[in-house]
Amino acid sequence: MEIKERQLEIIEAAGEILTESGLAGLTIKNLAVKMGFVESALYRHFKGKEEIIVTMLQYLAADMDKRLTACVAKLDDPVEKLKAVFNNQFDYFEKHPHFLVAVFSEGLLEESKKINAAIMQIMATKRKHLLPIIKQGQHEGIIETSASAEDILHIIMGSFRLHMLQWRITAFSFDLKQKGNKLMGSILALIKV
Repeated sequence: MEIKERQLEIIEAAGEILTESGLAGLTIKNLAVKMGFVESALYRHFKGKEEIIVTMLQYLAADMDKRLTACVAKLDDPVEKLKAVFNNQFDYFEKHPHFLVAVFSEGLLEESKKINAAIMQIMATKRKHLLPIIKQGQHEGIIETSASAEDILHIIMGSFRLHMLQWRITAFSFDLKQKGNKLMGSILALIKV
């Protein structure tokens, strides 16, 4: 996905507003104030709030795809791949907590069909990376086959989502990676043969 530097600055500022004030606080006026722009300057880069959110979500999906592809490229063991995927996500969100609200905001789901589609793309991207790893682990006899790969995927993604939501609700107050690795260890204890 091609995104200009100014557009990235705008979507980062939009993410910060979402974190600070929620969806209701993300207005073109508030975004212009945060950026030090006049409102009309934002319209040179985006048609409106919906396009800003959709672009943010598309950017996050493309960035996640690139990061997760790279982080498992040299790994063979499916358990190590799972750990690498989640540590990559933890590292990313520790550096970019303002994007967490965009990815895990329930309020965005009701906003528009375009936003829903962009959120579904993020989920599909994560699924694209995790499902083959789980299937590989099952094929190699490392991961349980008593549950389908799809069901294990749902357990892992749901656990990750809850972990990230807890981090956000507690105002990012705990060590995301440390607690996340403990959670990942528990999940692995349940799904490993």
